[in-house]
Amino acid sequence: MKRFTLTAAATLMTTSALADVETRTFTFENEGAVLSGTLYLPEDHDGSALPTVLVTGSWTSVEEQMPALYAAEMVERGFAAVTFDFRGWGKSGNLPASTPGGMRFIENPTAKISDINAAAQFIGTFPEVDASQINGMGICASAGYMADAAAGNPLIQSVGLVAPWLQDRAIVETIYGGADGIDGLMQVAAEAEAQGGHVIHAAYTEGSLMQASDYYSNFDRGLIAAYDNKWNHAGWDDWLTYLPVDTASSLDQPLAIVHSRAAAIPQGVDAYLAGYTGEAAVTWLENVTQSDFYDDPEDVDRAADAMARHFTAQPDRDS
Repeated sequence: MKRFTLTAAATLMTTSALADVETRTFTFENEGAVLSGTLYLPEDHDGSALPTVLVTGSWTSVEEQMPALYAAEMVERGFAAVTFDFRGWGKSGNLPASTPGGMRFIENPTAKISDINAAAQFIGTFPEVDASQINGMGICASAGYMADAAAGNPLIQSVGLVAPWLQDRAIVETIYGGADGIDGLMQVAAEAEAQGGHVIHAAYTEGSLMQASDYYSNFDRGLIAAYDNKWNHAGWDDWLTYLPVDTASSLDQPLAIVHSRAAAIPQGVDAYLAGYTGEAAVTWLENVTQSDFYDDPEDVDRAADAMARHFTAQPDRDS
């Protein structure tokens, strides 16, 4: 029965310290590409295996943005954490040459779900990671990716979603101008594919959800040097047909969600929970915008607290 709790081959490459957090970069492979990731540990960690949170970020993001921030927050709360760049983004290798429109800057949900599964399998080999306690945290667009990756995957013990962008067909039509708007973007995608992929700046670009977001256009926030700040129009096809609400019933892990009615598509959470049959702890924060969840200290702290409570409460599913 559904339960709701409502409240307000790898190479370790470098080691560095950020406050009380130690980071180690590593690489792993998936479907012929080399992906770059980072392991976050408490400073001076003794090497023992810790419960771990695999953190993924918003669409087009790189690991140094909100994933790194939340990873550090989870370490402060007693976990190890892992972030990585998806294929086609940041420091990671390209998507397959057969990918329509090119090999980079394509928001490809299927590829990103595959990357999450590969990362979960790989980090379980780290001595510092308790492979029986790997949890998945997806932020914004990657909330759907994380939930779909976890569905049927015994490596991921529980799932937490922060400011999740969970869409179904009705939400897609509402956001993108109805059937005509979707058809227009599909045509844009087809033209981009025919031209070998058309890469544009993501911020300040018509047709991009980041058009009005201060996070992606502010050098003091998300517009960091590591951020690609690119969008490939060939990705519209994959994105507009990706409907994670429709697969909610496939997720059998315990679920926690932190969102706000003032943030992006809260109706997606309602729709997702209507199809989810497991136990869900849902925290609705008041007057928090979507990008506040990315880097506002107070809001990140509250979201991280909720995630830590959820992950700590989950027993070892193999025990």
